[in-house]
Amino acid sequence: MSDNQLDKKSQAWSALFSEPMSELVKRYTASVFFDQRLWRADISGSLAHAEMLAAQGILSADDLASIERGMAQITEDIAAGRFEWKLDLEDVHLNIEARLTQLVGDAGKRLHTGRSRNDQVATDVRLWLRDEIDAIQGLLQALQLALVDVAEKNAEVILPGFTHLQVAQPVSFGHHLLAYVEMFSRDAERLADVRKRVNRLPLGAAALAGTSYPLDRERVARTLAMDGVCQNSLDAVSDRDFAIEFTAAASLVMIHISRLSEELILWMSQSFGFIDLADRFCTGSSIMPQKKNPDVPELARGKTGRVVGHLMGLITLMKGQPLAYNKDNQEDKEPLFDTVDTLKDTLRIFAELAGGITVKPEAMERAALKGYATATDLADYLTKKGLPFRDAHEVVAHAVKTAIAKGVDLSQLSLPELQVFNPAVEADVFEVLSLRGSLNARNILGGTAPAQVRAQVARHRARLAS
Repeated sequence: MSDNQLDKKSQAWSALFSEPMSELVKRYTASVFFDQRLWRADISGSLAHAEMLAAQGILSADDLASIERGMAQITEDIAAGRFEWKLDLEDVHLNIEARLTQLVGDAGKRLHTGRSRNDQVATDVRLWLRDEIDAIQGLLQALQLALVDVAEKNAEVILPGFTHLQVAQPVSFGHHLLAYVEMFSRDAERLADVRKRVNRLPLGAAALAGTSYPLDRERVARTLAMDGVCQNSLDAVSDRDFAIEFTAAASLVMIHISRLSEELILWMSQSFGFIDLADRFCTGSSIMPQKKNPDVPELARGKTGRVVGHLMGLITLMKGQPLAYNKDNQEDKEPLFDTVDTLKDTLRIFAELAGGITVKPEAMERAALKGYATATDLADYLTKKGLPFRDAHEVVAHAVKTAIAKGVDLSQLSLPELQVFNPAVEADVFEVLSLRGSLNARNILGGTAPAQVRAQVARHRARLAS
């Protein structure tokens, strides 16, 4: 039998049709050139299905042995790059099944008993995505640890904290970086929760209504280390919530990376000059020789829009579909694949980039002194002296106005000048008005004091090691 004859026979629907599919339609509807990355999941699912069929007496022991032998050969060929992917066979499933039939004969044809490509592809995508989530979790852990390392080294470094991009209060640079560690830890929690819903077995739902064969779906789920089976056959083959939910979680990870990227870009600019990035993460200009551009953070900021766009695409893909499976769902894979690839690449490079941050403490401290960052500390000082906070707030506003007129910081006003605003001010006020004093005063759980930063570093290290 020729390959063309075999390929045609591999198309289970072909006998119904009186003319071949046009080349244009063939290319338009085929998915093999992007869904072939599902091959390991496809083979794993098929082997688990075959083992169950044999256990249920639906498949003979000889057929099972032949299928296992054929799949081992196919695995070896794909891994070695020897496997020929054929457009005529549409997708990863039919390519593997056709090759299996070439290798082992009728046993390969019996493998599809009790299943459809509808439940097969849903299973493959879930198996593949489960493993990708596990890989992403490892990359998220590496990024968190890299940021924790930088935070620990810079617990004492004073950074101007901003609201509305205006200097607000002094914070520890380490404390600022740990805010991103908190974001990424929530991302890890979300992905772990998503994984539970990804890791459910659709196989056995067949095309949409289940099957008349006595399948043991729970056995297949156990073999594939899945947490359970999809309980409704219609939902099993048509559900793509898990892909949308994953892409939503991935979008949040990328949004957090984008926020960090924006700060790195600002901090590296000459207007701030707070940090420098290692040369290996930057590029120059083709016309301006003095330029050092933060291309990696800029590109990550741009790629965030790409991932969020994939989320919108998947939501739109599903919004008008009736039950059960529709060909529309073929369009779920490319955005999902690209989301995974983009997220993994970004996490990997940012874990390395974090280790290449050079901190410039003097520039940060100079900037903190420009914005009257300890004004709130003076208001708190007066409140502790018995003045209601709202009155203290107004008093300090007048003091800041005077300091602005004189072109000095609050800490540079003399004691008599400060006492004009309130006689309760004493010499101890100057410790309160210092950047270091302000930082150390916020020694409360979640605060920016270096002691709290170190405690949080220890907490994160223990969490990430568990």
